[in-house]
Amino acid sequence: MADKVVRVADLWKYYDGDSQNGVEALRGVNIEIARGEVVALFGKSGSGKSTLLNLIAGLDRPTKGFIEVNGKDLRMLDETRRTRMRRTEIGFVFQFFNLISTLTAFENVHLSSELAKKADRAKTKEILASVGLAGMENRYPHELSGGEQQRVAIARAIIKEPLLVLADEPTGNLDTQTGTHILELLTSRCREGKMSLLMATHTPLASEFADRILTMVDGVIREEFVTDQPRP
Repeated sequence: MADKVVRVADLWKYYDGDSQNGVEALRGVNIEIARGEVVALFGKSGSGKSTLLNLIAGLDRPTKGFIEVNGKDLRMLDETRRTRMRRTEIGFVFQFFNLISTLTAFENVHLSSELAKKADRAKTKEILASVGLAGMENRYPHELSGGEQQRVAIARAIIKEPLLVLADEPTGNLDTQTGTHILELLTSRCREGKMSLLMATHTPLASEFADRILTMVDGVIREEFVTDQPRP
Protein backbone atom coordinates (compact mmCIF):
# COMPACT_ATOMS: atom_id res chain seq x y z
CA MET A 1 0.00 0.00 0.00
CA ALA A 2 1.25 3.43 -0.90
CA ASP A 3 1.17 6.43 1.38
CA LYS A 4 1.01 4.54 4.67
CA VAL A 5 -0.27 6.46 7.68
CA VAL A 6 0.49 3.63 10.14
CA ARG A 7 3.27 1.05 10.11
CA VAL A 8 3.58 -1.48 12.95
CA ALA A 9 6.29 -4.15 12.93
CA ASP A 10 6.90 -7.05 15.33
CA LEU A 11 5.03 -5.32 18.16
CA TRP A 12 5.05 -6.97 21.60
CA LYS A 13 3.55 -5.82 24.88
CA TYR A 14 4.01 -7.54 28.24
CA TYR A 15 2.24 -6.50 31.43
CA ASP A 16 3.37 -7.21 35.00
CA GLY A 17 6.78 -8.58 34.15
CA ASP A 18 8.70 -10.12 31.29
CA SER A 19 7.63 -12.69 28.71
CA GLN A 20 8.13 -15.52 31.20
CA ASN A 21 6.26 -14.07 34.17
CA GLY A 22 3.96 -11.44 32.70
CA VAL A 23 0.87 -11.31 30.50
CA GLU A 24 1.56 -11.12 26.77
CA ALA A 25 -1.06 -8.66 25.50
CA LEU A 26 0.51 -8.44 22.02
CA ARG A 27 2.76 -11.01 20.38
CA GLY A 28 4.53 -9.87 17.23
CA VAL A 29 1.82 -7.75 15.57
CA ASN A 30 2.46 -6.41 12.05
CA ILE A 31 0.04 -4.04 10.30
CA GLU A 32 0.03 -1.19 7.81
CA ILE A 33 -2.79 1.26 7.15
CA ALA A 34 -3.00 3.41 4.03
CA ARG A 35 -4.23 7.00 3.87
CA GLY A 36 -8.03 7.05 3.84
CA GLU A 37 -8.36 3.31 4.50
CA VAL A 38 -11.04 1.97 6.88
CA VAL A 39 -9.85 -1.07 8.83
CA ALA A 40 -11.89 -3.14 11.29
CA LEU A 41 -9.97 -5.02 13.98
CA PHE A 42 -12.05 -7.91 15.33
CA GLY A 43 -11.41 -9.81 18.54
CA LYS A 44 -12.95 -10.89 21.81
CA SER A 45 -12.49 -8.89 24.99
CA GLY A 46 -8.91 -9.33 26.18
CA SER A 47 -7.54 -10.20 22.73
CA GLY A 48 -5.26 -7.15 22.65
CA LYS A 49 -7.29 -4.74 20.49
CA SER A 50 -7.35 -1.85 22.95
CA THR A 51 -3.69 -2.36 23.79
CA LEU A 52 -2.80 -2.00 20.11
CA LEU A 53 -4.84 1.20 19.72
CA ASN A 54 -3.29 2.72 22.85
CA LEU A 55 0.21 1.93 21.59
CA ILE A 56 -0.46 3.44 18.15
CA ALA A 57 -1.82 6.56 19.86
CA GLY A 58 1.34 6.83 21.94
CA LEU A 59 -0.64 6.46 25.19
CA ASP A 60 1.58 3.53 26.19
CA ARG A 61 4.95 2.18 25.10
CA PRO A 62 5.55 -1.30 23.66
CA THR A 63 7.87 -3.83 25.25
CA LYS A 64 9.52 -4.18 21.85
CA GLY A 65 8.74 -3.50 18.23
CA PHE A 66 8.26 -0.56 15.89
CA ILE A 67 5.39 1.93 15.45
CA GLU A 68 5.38 4.69 12.86
CA VAL A 69 2.54 7.22 12.54
CA ASN A 70 2.64 9.65 9.62
CA GLY A 71 6.33 8.92 9.13
CA LYS A 72 7.21 9.49 12.80
CA ASP A 73 8.94 6.71 14.74
CA LEU A 74 7.20 6.79 18.14
CA ARG A 75 10.39 5.54 19.84
CA MET A 76 12.00 8.87 18.98
CA LEU A 77 9.23 11.04 20.49
CA ASP A 78 9.23 12.27 24.08
CA GLU A 79 5.95 12.73 25.98
CA THR A 80 5.56 16.36 24.87
CA ARG A 81 5.86 15.45 21.19
CA ARG A 82 3.55 12.45 21.62
CA THR A 83 0.94 14.71 23.19
CA ARG A 84 1.31 17.19 20.33
CA MET A 85 0.88 14.36 17.81
CA ARG A 86 -2.33 13.17 19.52
CA ARG A 87 -3.73 16.69 19.55
CA THR A 88 -3.09 17.38 15.88
CA GLU A 89 -2.75 14.11 13.94
CA ILE A 90 -4.85 11.51 15.80
CA GLY A 91 -8.53 11.45 16.72
CA PHE A 92 -9.62 8.93 19.35
CA VAL A 93 -13.20 7.70 19.78
CA PHE A 94 -13.45 5.98 23.15
CA GLN A 95 -15.77 3.12 24.03
CA PHE A 96 -17.28 5.01 26.96
CA PHE A 97 -17.25 8.37 25.10
CA ASN A 98 -14.96 10.13 27.65
CA LEU A 99 -16.79 13.42 27.29
CA ILE A 100 -16.07 16.12 29.85
CA SER A 101 -19.23 16.18 31.98
CA THR A 102 -18.97 19.88 32.87
CA LEU A 103 -18.77 20.98 29.22
CA THR A 104 -21.61 21.19 26.70
CA ALA A 105 -21.58 19.24 23.45
CA PHE A 106 -20.31 22.35 21.69
CA GLU A 107 -17.57 22.92 24.28
CA ASN A 108 -16.41 19.28 24.19
CA VAL A 109 -15.95 19.44 20.43
CA HIS A 110 -14.57 22.98 20.32
CA LEU A 111 -11.93 22.15 22.94
CA SER A 112 -10.50 19.48 20.63
CA SER A 113 -10.05 22.04 17.85
CA GLU A 114 -8.56 24.56 20.28
CA LEU A 115 -5.93 22.06 21.43
CA ALA A 116 -5.09 21.40 17.77
CA LYS A 117 -4.86 25.19 17.22
CA LYS A 118 -7.65 25.00 14.64
CA ALA A 119 -10.41 26.67 16.66
CA ASP A 120 -13.34 27.88 14.56
CA ARG A 121 -16.71 28.26 16.27
CA ALA A 122 -18.62 28.17 12.99
CA LYS A 123 -16.92 24.93 12.03
CA THR A 124 -17.70 23.40 15.44
CA LYS A 125 -21.38 24.17 14.93
CA GLU A 126 -21.21 22.81 11.38
CA ILE A 127 -19.58 19.54 12.51
CA LEU A 128 -22.20 19.02 15.22
CA ALA A 129 -24.95 19.58 12.66
CA SER A 130 -23.28 17.12 10.27
CA VAL A 131 -23.47 14.36 12.91
CA GLY A 132 -27.14 15.04 13.58
CA LEU A 133 -26.84 17.23 16.67
CA ALA A 134 -28.11 20.57 15.37
CA GLY A 135 -29.95 22.31 18.19
CA MET A 136 -28.24 20.19 20.86
CA GLU A 137 -25.03 22.22 21.07
CA ASN A 138 -25.76 23.52 24.58
CA ARG A 139 -26.73 20.20 26.12
CA TYR A 140 -24.44 18.55 28.65
CA PRO A 141 -23.46 14.86 28.30
CA HIS A 142 -26.00 13.73 30.93
CA GLU A 143 -28.74 15.36 28.83
CA LEU A 144 -27.85 13.23 25.77
CA SER A 145 -28.59 9.60 24.92
CA GLY A 146 -25.78 7.11 24.46
CA GLY A 147 -25.99 7.44 20.69
CA GLU A 148 -25.94 11.23 20.91
CA GLN A 149 -22.92 11.15 23.22
CA GLN A 150 -21.11 8.92 20.75
CA ARG A 151 -21.91 11.41 17.97
CA VAL A 152 -20.30 14.15 20.06
CA ALA A 153 -17.27 11.88 20.54
CA ILE A 154 -17.03 11.37 16.77
CA ALA A 155 -17.36 15.10 16.11
CA ARG A 156 -14.63 15.75 18.67
CA ALA A 157 -12.32 13.27 16.93
CA ILE A 158 -12.82 14.48 13.36
CA ILE A 159 -13.11 18.26 13.79
CA LYS A 160 -9.33 18.67 13.76
CA GLU A 161 -9.17 16.65 10.49
CA PRO A 162 -6.54 14.19 11.73
CA LEU A 163 -4.72 11.80 9.44
CA LEU A 164 -5.75 8.90 11.68
CA VAL A 165 -8.86 8.11 13.72
CA LEU A 166 -8.72 5.31 16.29
CA ALA A 167 -12.08 4.01 17.53
CA ASP A 168 -12.25 1.57 20.45
CA GLU A 169 -15.55 -0.36 20.38
CA PRO A 170 -17.44 2.61 18.90
CA THR A 171 -20.76 0.71 19.08
CA GLY A 172 -20.06 -1.39 22.19
CA ASN A 173 -22.71 0.26 24.39
CA LEU A 174 -25.33 0.92 21.72
CA ASP A 175 -28.29 -1.03 20.35
CA THR A 176 -27.97 -2.49 16.85
CA GLN A 177 -29.92 0.26 15.08
CA THR A 178 -28.03 3.08 16.78
CA GLY A 179 -24.74 1.21 16.30
CA THR A 180 -25.39 0.91 12.57
CA HIS A 181 -26.05 4.66 12.31
CA ILE A 182 -22.85 5.41 14.24
CA LEU A 183 -20.76 3.18 11.95
CA GLU A 184 -22.31 4.77 8.85
CA LEU A 185 -21.53 8.20 10.23
CA LEU A 186 -17.99 7.44 11.38
CA THR A 187 -16.86 5.63 8.23
CA SER A 188 -18.49 8.06 5.81
CA ARG A 189 -16.96 11.11 7.51
CA CYS A 190 -13.51 9.49 7.53
CA ARG A 191 -13.76 8.59 3.85
CA GLU A 192 -14.97 12.07 2.91
CA GLY A 193 -12.06 13.64 4.79
CA LYS A 194 -9.49 11.07 3.56
CA MET A 195 -8.85 10.13 7.21
CA SER A 196 -7.56 6.64 7.96
CA LEU A 197 -9.72 4.75 10.44
CA LEU A 198 -8.81 1.79 12.65
CA MET A 199 -11.75 0.59 14.71
CA ALA A 200 -11.47 -2.16 17.29
CA THR A 201 -14.69 -4.11 17.65
CA HIS A 202 -16.19 -7.44 18.66
CA THR A 203 -19.29 -7.09 16.48
CA PRO A 204 -19.44 -8.42 12.88
CA LEU A 205 -21.55 -5.36 11.97
CA ALA A 206 -18.38 -3.33 11.36
CA SER A 207 -17.37 -5.63 8.49
CA GLU A 208 -20.11 -4.05 6.37
CA PHE A 209 -18.34 -0.69 6.52
CA ALA A 210 -14.63 -1.60 6.37
CA ASP A 211 -12.20 -1.83 3.45
CA ARG A 212 -10.18 -4.48 5.26
CA ILE A 213 -10.80 -6.87 8.16
CA LEU A 214 -8.21 -8.03 10.70
CA THR A 215 -8.92 -10.70 13.30
CA MET A 216 -6.95 -10.71 16.55
CA VAL A 217 -6.71 -13.74 18.86
CA ASP A 218 -4.59 -13.76 22.03
CA GLY A 219 -2.45 -10.82 20.92
CA VAL A 220 -1.81 -12.14 17.41
CA ILE A 221 -3.45 -11.14 14.12
CA ARG A 222 -4.68 -14.47 12.77
CA GLU A 223 -6.62 -13.48 9.66
CA GLU A 224 -6.80 -10.63 7.19
CA PHE A 225 -9.06 -10.10 4.21
CA VAL A 226 -10.10 -7.26 1.95
CA THR A 227 -13.78 -6.44 1.49
CA ASP A 228 -15.51 -5.13 -1.60
CA GLN A 229 -16.29 -1.75 -0.09
CA PRO A 230 -15.87 1.05 -2.67
CA ARG A 231 -12.95 3.35 -1.88
CA PRO A 232 -13.18 7.12 -2.36
